[in-house]
Amino acid sequence: MRLAMIGLGKMGFNMTQRLLQGGHEVVATDRNLDVARELAGKGAVFAENLADAIAKLQPPRVVWVMVPSQVTEAVILDAAARLSKGDVIIDGGNSNWKESRARAETIGQKGVQWIDAGTSGGVWGLKNGYCLMVGGAPEAVKLCEPLFKTLAPEGGYAHVGAAGAGHYVKMVHNGIEYGLMQAYAEGFEIMKTSPFRLDLHKIASIWGRGSVVRSWLLELLESALAGDKDLEAIRGFVEDSGEGRWTVQAAIDQDVPAPIITLSLQARFRSRQEESFGAKILAALRNQFGGHAVKKA
Repeated sequence: MRLAMIGLGKMGFNMTQRLLQGGHEVVATDRNLDVARELAGKGAVFAENLADAIAKLQPPRVVWVMVPSQVTEAVILDAAARLSKGDVIIDGGNSNWKESRARAETIGQKGVQWIDAGTSGGVWGLKNGYCLMVGGAPEAVKLCEPLFKTLAPEGGYAHVGAAGAGHYVKMVHNGIEYGLMQAYAEGFEIMKTSPFRLDLHKIASIWGRGSVVRSWLLELLESALAGDKDLEAIRGFVEDSGEGRWTVQAAIDQDVPAPIITLSLQARFRSRQEESFGAKILAALRNQFGGHAVKKA
């Protein structure tokens, strides 16, 4: 089937390639037209902008949006204004599920259908496929199912519920990811500081083969350690996409205890401080009552 892919960053670029390889026709555009031209060389249909991309579709028109969060709202509203009843907008970015429900209602007033597709797979998705958690009306999802089945590996796609459900499930997925990553980080730091000269790359390798803690994340860690055993080329500054925060807020709103995900989010905040003022407070208090402070040179 034919669709327009709006936004050709790391995810949108590779998703377009996978769709092309699956026999679909993709009209591709981005603010950086050079990447759209590059994809045209791989078989995509080049479009100058959103309006041009939509003009090159036939009803029912499908527009997949993969743009940064700060411009998602504007792009979706612009697309909706150019579409008609029965057309579909898919938001495959990391949008807040509450905003997705609101957007579905807004564009639904003119008969445009909505799908929110929580998308996981990162830069490996082109090769391995993308896990897709899809929310929206059944008829819209059924129309676009050939796209989802091409993008996902066997068994890696599901229609999880109504509008907003796809982004809700992806939000929780990312919250769990935070916790898993933090557990690996803490465990490997403990081994790094042990009295033994442990080969962390070798340990990551064997844990990935038969161990109960094996996972794709561990495979990625093994790959990172293979090229830089002490991770000297990487700064310990960890950003968050926002979904970890939303997961913690959902846990609070729903009265669900989630200490691991919450603390893993807080650990990311700590990674961004060159020197924690809170740690200075603790040091100052210890010095006041016990004379334990370590003075700067």
